[in-house]
Amino acid sequence: MIVVDHVAKTFPVSRQQRREMGPSFTGSRIDAVRGISFTCAPGRIFTLLGPNGAGKTTMLRMIATMLRPTGGSITVGGFDVVRQAVEVRRRIGFLTGSTGLYDRLTPDELIKYYADLYGLESREFAQRKEEIYALLGIGEFAGRRIGKLSSGMKQKVSLARTIIHNPEVVVFDEPTAALDVVTSRAIIQLIRQCRDEKKTVIFSTHRMGEVSLLSDDLAIIHKGGLIFNGTYRDFENQMQTRSVEDEFVRLVEAA
Repeated sequence: MIVVDHVAKTFPVSRQQRREMGPSFTGSRIDAVRGISFTCAPGRIFTLLGPNGAGKTTMLRMIATMLRPTGGSITVGGFDVVRQAVEVRRRIGFLTGSTGLYDRLTPDELIKYYADLYGLESREFAQRKEEIYALLGIGEFAGRRIGKLSSGMKQKVSLARTIIHNPEVVVFDEPTAALDVVTSRAIIQLIRQCRDEKKTVIFSTHRMGEVSLLSDDLAIIHKGGLIFNGTYRDFENQMQTRSVEDEFVRLVEAA
């Protein structure tokens, strides 16, 4: 369970940054997230949708304890992300848009390293590795250096690293961005499996097809604030246009 309660995140802006943002910007801070509240329940996929720069990644990084909220509170599995950050990290898997993999290691070496960090026993690691490799098709390149892999292969390795410790909460930040159809399909299948295993899943995207394909619950964020929060069925019922994409554009423009 993830509970986000009136969360805000403000970033100060330096003099150099103000110059880079142009004469139209006159403030001294940026409100990246403004008073957002929502709940992600186990066994459901919560989709966070919004245009670039809306605040999605900032929100997910606060959930993953990488950023501290300026205001409000976030709990993951009942643990506060600020006061009990270590307990949150034990229970979470976070896939970012940037893989950040070490090029000189092989997938086998990297994934074993992360399994050791989480204290997985040998038998549990072997079972998890076999399941994940089979699902994502990592076995065929598991012994090659990561620096020699394609972007799709690297994303699969990053995904395996994210879930090797069988976390109860998984956070996917645009996991299929810039990937081919085959790799995207494998990742979507894994996200569905996480839901079937009753994990808490939060997933950000800007691909409209994935919204209708995966969402149980949906929040739309624009300029740091929520403009929709409810079930995906609620979203469909209130649509005033003929497609998810058109409805998304309508809500953003109205906001």
